[in-house]
Amino acid sequence: MSSTSKNITFTLPIELIEKYRMYAKNKDIISVNAGVREALELYSAKVDKDRLRNEMKKASEDPQFISDLENNMQAFQPIDDEVGQEE
Repeated sequence: MSSTSKNITFTLPIELIEKYRMYAKNKDIISVNAGVREALELYSAKVDKDRLRNEMKKASEDPQFISDLENNMQAFQPIDDEVGQEE
């Protein structure tokens, strides 16, 4: 994550703001700002993971991708066999 920050204004439900204020007061989070930042970072990671999962699903349905994958697996099979014998 970038070390620079920028102030931005959001409109959030009052109940959510109060909940985060309570978390900060109870020291569950460092501050409301830190809690919101962490929530956004976690949500961003979830969206990234979902996007990757969707891309991998598309790739798994692509005959050319599967063919390339199988060719690569065959090309590396001797190395895999060699490493497997060392264990």
